[in-house]
Formats: sequence, C-alpha cells, structure tokens
Amino acid sequence: MASSRRQQLCLRSGFWIIFIFFCFYSHLDLILAADVGNCEDLRLGQFLCKEPNIDEATQEPENCRVTTAWVECLPAPNISCRLSNGTEFRFSGEEVGFNKTITCRNVSGYSYKVAVALSLFLGWLGADRFYLGYPALGLLKFCTVGFCGIGTLIDFVLIAMQIVGPADGSNYIVDYYGARLTRLSITNQTYRKPHLSQ
Repeated sequence: MASSRRQQLCLRSGFWIIFIFFCFYSHLDLILAADVGNCEDLRLGQFLCKEPNIDEATQEPENCRVTTAWVECLPAPNISCRLSNGTEFRFSGEEVGFNKTITCRNVSGYSYKVAVALSLFLGWLGADRFYLGYPALGLLKFCTVGFCGIGTLIDFVLIAMQIVGPADGSNYIVDYYGARLTRLSITNQTYRKPHLSQ
C-alpha cells in the first residue's frame, strides 16, 4: 500500500515537473519567435552600415540626390528580421539587410580651397566675389581696392568660416574628411535638454 502511494506521488510529481517544463519552454519559444520586426527597425548595435562611395569631383556620396543618399546596412550575425519584401531572413553578417538614408550636401562646382586662396591673395581685387557669383560686390571691391583693405579682411574671415558661400545657394566642394562645417539646428530628430532648477 505504501509503495503504491509512493508510485502515485512520483507520478504526480513527474507530471507536474513535465507540465512546468512544457509551460516554460512554450513561453520561451513564444518570446524568441514572436513578432520578428522589420530590418529597418533594428536597434543601434544590431547592424553596421557601410561607408558611402565618394565621388572624386564633388566629394559627396556618388548616389547623392536632393541632399539625401543611401548606404547599405548589414544586420549582425544571427539576427532575424523581415526584409522589405516581407520574407523573414536570418543573417550571417555578410548580407545586406536594408538601405539607410544619410544626408549629403548640394554642390555645384565651387571649391572651398579656391575661394579661400582667391580671398587671401586677390581679395583686394574682388576676385573672390567674382568667383562666388557676386559680380556687383566684386566690382565694388575692385574699384575701392577691397574697401581699403577692411572689406578684404572681413570677406576672408567670412569665406574661411564658410558663412559666405556661392551665390546659387549651393555648398562648397570640401574634402569628405576635410574642413567642412555642419550647421547645427534643432529639429524633431534632436532632443532639447531641459534646464535643471537648483
């Protein structure tokens, strides 16, 4: 009698152990397999984007169109995500998963180095303003010998700091890893830190 009770107790205990294991395994399986997201929604560190191919003439990405370009991004090894066509794929770290857009600059042929050199050496003749497409100011600087030197110095500082650019609104051609300046602005993509009250 006692041995049959022990057997029933062992069976019940075994049943509960198997039941708990099954529940835990099915819950873990749901967590791991549930809602595989799109590849574009991967978090930082789950993918690596390639460097863009730089055009020698413009020093901007080759596929730059209207201030945006795209680069190929590789999801990390053993990451599963859904491609743009809807198929789920497990990556090994070598396949391209998605394309990410990056910003690029609109250039139209005005070199930063040439503009600074003209402003430094021939600024008193207005050559820098003629080069950048401001013929009226160039003629005025030529007639007044660079506003007696003061206008030449001011224009050199403004062109060197990239405050004065080409007249057509484009940007200078500056080496991709060179002295280009990026203007910071607050948009919906940036975060404004609140002031702490003391």
